[in-house]
Amino acid sequence: METGDREQRDGPVPGTAVPALPGWLVPRPRLTDRISRGVLGPLTVVVGPVGAGKSALAVEWAHHGRSPGPVAWVTCDGRDEQPGVFWPRVLGALDASGPDVPVSGGPELVAALAARLAERRDPVVLVLDDFHTEPGSPIAEDLIALLKHAAPVLRLVVLARRDPPLHLHRLRLSGELTELRTADLAFDDRETAALLAQHGVEVSKQVVSALRQRADGWAAGLRLAAMSMEKQPSPERFVAQFAGDDEAVVSYLVEEVLDVQSPGMRRLLLTTSVLEHVNAELAAELAGEEAGGHFAALVRENSFLRPDGHGWYRCHRMFADVLRMCLRHETPGLVPELHRRAAGWLGAHGLLADAVRHWLAAGDQERAGRLIVSRLAIGQVLGLTGDRLPDDLVGQLSEAPDTDAPEPVLVAAASSLAHGDDAACAGSLDRAARLVTDLPAGQEDRVTRCRLTHAVIRMAQSRSRAPDAARTAAAEVETLCARLSRTVPAAHPEIPALTLAIRGHGELRDGGLQAAAVSLTAGLKAASAAGNGVLRRDCLVELALLEVLRGRFRAAGELATRACRPPLPTWTATDPGRSSLHVVRAWIGLARGESARALRELGHARTALRGTPDPFLTEVCSLAAALAKTAEQSGPPAVRIGDAVARCRLPSALLRAVEPVCAAALDSSGGARTRVLAPPGPPHTASAPAPEPVERLSVREREVLGRLAQMMTTEEIATDLYLSVNTVKTHLKSVYRKLAVTRRSAAVRRARELELL
Repeated sequence: METGDREQRDGPVPGTAVPALPGWLVPRPRLTDRISRGVLGPLTVVVGPVGAGKSALAVEWAHHGRSPGPVAWVTCDGRDEQPGVFWPRVLGALDASGPDVPVSGGPELVAALAARLAERRDPVVLVLDDFHTEPGSPIAEDLIALLKHAAPVLRLVVLARRDPPLHLHRLRLSGELTELRTADLAFDDRETAALLAQHGVEVSKQVVSALRQRADGWAAGLRLAAMSMEKQPSPERFVAQFAGDDEAVVSYLVEEVLDVQSPGMRRLLLTTSVLEHVNAELAAELAGEEAGGHFAALVRENSFLRPDGHGWYRCHRMFADVLRMCLRHETPGLVPELHRRAAGWLGAHGLLADAVRHWLAAGDQERAGRLIVSRLAIGQVLGLTGDRLPDDLVGQLSEAPDTDAPEPVLVAAASSLAHGDDAACAGSLDRAARLVTDLPAGQEDRVTRCRLTHAVIRMAQSRSRAPDAARTAAAEVETLCARLSRTVPAAHPEIPALTLAIRGHGELRDGGLQAAAVSLTAGLKAASAAGNGVLRRDCLVELALLEVLRGRFRAAGELATRACRPPLPTWTATDPGRSSLHVVRAWIGLARGESARALRELGHARTALRGTPDPFLTEVCSLAAALAKTAEQSGPPAVRIGDAVARCRLPSALLRAVEPVCAAALDSSGGARTRVLAPPGPPHTASAPAPEPVERLSVREREVLGRLAQMMTTEEIATDLYLSVNTVKTHLKSVYRKLAVTRRSAAVRRARELELL
């Protein structure tokens, strides 16, 4: 041992000098600063795949970063370390060799080395580059002990392709661990541009960003691309085609990563490459139980896999491209079967979009269609839900295959409708109806789901173009839903949302204001549950129109404002509900005595109605226009109102209800009152003043009361105000007490009498 020690002191131990700073290095101060902060604590780990730039980053830091003391560097072998090789390098780098320090590891070495380090005045930073050892190995246990006993003098920086087995979780919990991982090491656009500039490549910011995204920020991939771009006459075209099938990328990853794997691990990597996301169960489904058993080791050892949350992982994009290319080359016949297995597993676990994607990749559009219809997920194709199918999938579903199964034809109809092709939608609906009729007996549930899907598509198709046909389809949907489980509406709120919106739309136009209020309020709630901003917005504006016809202009204004407020989608010129919005605004302007504004909004409404005719709205629009004009005329108000109403062709029941509303609006337009009016009630006299509340309502109580007037449920008020349901109930009790009422309707009526709404 003494001879060995003398030899170590005679010259530097190989692999223990800080590497020279390479000229091609891209400065990354955002990361070197993190290492500088990390070495103030006991352990910093830099974990990333081959070619991620771990060593280059550490070298840059060693030369330009801030260190609390000298930097000792050990270049490891990149495989399981041997104590007889590893510890002499560490001792040499730390300049801690001596006759009293054994070099074979164990408690004696840890104790002696800790004692030597304790003699130092300043901390020392030990960098272990390309460190690799198994959990529980002698080196791992000795390093853990050394970190414990040599603190706070020893600061350790570990560069590795996988998590080093150094009890990271303990240090993480105590706040003594700094981590830089694959996502942190990824190049950003500025660093990518600097790397390209080193190779004399100048391209636009958009091209730089596209290249960075294609390479997932992987340093080696970007460097290989830059080297190829030096020779390209059109770098932009090269970037558009650059992917994991680039020859230089393939060679690098196959040699450095794939060829060094065991047969089981290699099979696991190749078979799971068809997936965008993978977990342990799905890996075993595709690769088999034996190969799938390597999944935990794959996650631990391969930093090309990035955690995606809840046990799911995503493979680095370029590495996945290479794996898929190798899979197609080695076993081309296996690829469709892998997609089928993946689709079956994903469909059984409720991951519809992923399952559909794999059925299509397997060339089985019929199974994709049957999955969508059996799950009653046609709303995801039509865009009725927040979790709609991606556009690329919907596009692939628009061409129905030659089959006797109605499901893919129904999905093709929905896809055509989603892309605005009404003719193709109608043709597919006709064909699907015939195929449903031809289904063999004994498949009642399948027939019901197909007919329900057919009716939902017809609802969506006819909603703005043919309201009567939409109402017929909505009634059919309600009948068919009753044949299925009661859980269907809750599981697919987009179906009752559309049904209720159409029903409420029709009830309002028939003059059934109370029934329309119930349907539209329920539709609003279902649309919120479905995440459908368009349906929610349309229910709000229809409720605003309903409040206008009741003379509740303040409530109408609030609903119209909500219909135009993010996160709801903005209105476009072609939205069928836009005409209702302009009519509502016109009536509110009329009620406020703003005739010019009312006439301007009526002009917008007429323009919108030319695109989507609505006889009912046209009459409401004409009535408002007549009132705006008669406001300037002479003569008794009752006569002027009577003339305006007489020319209107609204349902008689609605005309009787709307006549006092016209009186209120006309009165306001004439200048008698400028506040927003409710339907006129019995006049208050000096001897009978309007009753005052027992106590003044608080700001929060007024907010709750306002939403009560909008017919929102307790749960909806709680959601809207970010309160608990119990808190809302407490506010309601206080409102009832202060207004001396016991019911919601009485509270709203009393609040209107007191001009609180």
